[in-house]
Parts: sequence; C-alpha cells; structure tokens
Amino acid sequence: MEDKQHEFILILAGYSREMEFFLTLNPGLHSRFPLVIDFPDYSIDQLMEIGQRMLKEREYSLSHEAERKLREHLVNVRSTLGAAAFSNGRYVRNVIEKSIRAQAMRLLMQNQYDRHELMTLRSIDLVFSDDNKGR
Repeated sequence: MEDKQHEFILILAGYSREMEFFLTLNPGLHSRFPLVIDFPDYSIDQLMEIGQRMLKEREYSLSHEAERKLREHLVNVRSTLGAAAFSNGRYVRNVIEKSIRAQAMRLLMQNQYDRHELMTLRSIDLVFSDDNKGR
C-alpha cells in the first residue's frame, strides 16, 4: 500500500461499532484510514422506497395490504432492534426476494392465476426471517 499510496484506494464498509473495533485491532491501522464517512440510517420511508424500486425493476407490485404489512414489520423490527442495529437495504432486498419465491409457490399451488396475480405480491407472500435480525 505504501509504494502505491497515490494510485490505490481501499474502502472498508460496515457497521460503525464493528468497524471502530476492527480499526483498534492493530495500532497502526487507524492511521491508514484517515477518512471515515458515517452514513445515516435509512428511514422507514426510504426502506419502503428501496423495496418499491426493487419490485418495480422486477415488474412486481405490492397489494395495499402487503405494503401495510411490510411497513408495520419494518417499524416493529426497527423499534425492537433499535436504529443502530437495523435500517439497511439488504434486509429489505432479502424480504423482497423471499416473498417473490413464496408468491411463485403460492401461485403454482393455486394453479389458476392471471397477469395481475403474477405481478402482485400479497400480504400472505411476505416472508420475514428473524434469523438475521435485520442485518
């Protein structure tokens, strides 16, 4: 790194507390990363927008009930874990991806659907996994 210090950029990303701990593991490490940028947590509205964009890219939408259920779930998880331990887009992406798979299985078992049903995630399709606790 020293020989190519003007040609090389290394970016480390992670949760603030864990990154601060990482930088204390080696006495010289902190000085090698003089610039630290702390990004604020996403709000519930921003997380919902992230989910809506992901769905739109895949040509899906949420029913009104599913949208309400997702918002309530995000509020609940955030209040349970606290904003410092939650509020990231990866969690929303995981929910969306799992829910799309659940919707596909539901429609397969139904064996009767139309274009609108193929493109709409219902509240029954939403899959919330508590094993990763928002991370």
